Amino acid sequence: MQYYYGNQMPLRVLDEAEFWKHQEEEHTVVIRELVRDLEHEYVQDLKEWEKEFTKTHQSVVRFIETVNRSNGQVTQALYQDVLQLISFCLKQSEQFINFCRTLMEKSNPISTNPTAKVVLNHIIVESEYFIGVAQTILYQR
Repeated sequence: MQYYYGNQMPLRVLDEAEFWKHQEEEHTVVIRELVRDLEHEYVQDLKEWEKEFTKTHQSVVRFIETVNRSNGQVTQALYQDVLQLISFCLKQSEQFINFCRTLMEKSNPISTNPTAKVVLNHIIVESEYFIGVAQTILYQR
């Protein structure tokens, strides 16, 4: 997290979400590239996840721009919208973790590939890290 924001919570949490949603987007590509023989169904699911993460990332960037333009005068309505977006980001990450766990359980090429399992576990840990950061910030309000 970029702590130079001081007490500017909306920018702090948006900065985290911007970074991690981009990471999760890239993780969908990493999985597809690493497991070349991944079942078609899961390849399609990962492509859909990538699109969803891209959309979420773009929403976060728009909110960052809006908060930056507010010159420190974040309205209550904007603040609530940021909290709603972060809550959505958190839930999206939880769902992605569940999807990754399903991949490890049900995908034959992953279950027989120790490297893929290590990478997927790492991806899960990173998404869990974002969830922890988001929860901490959301519960400080």
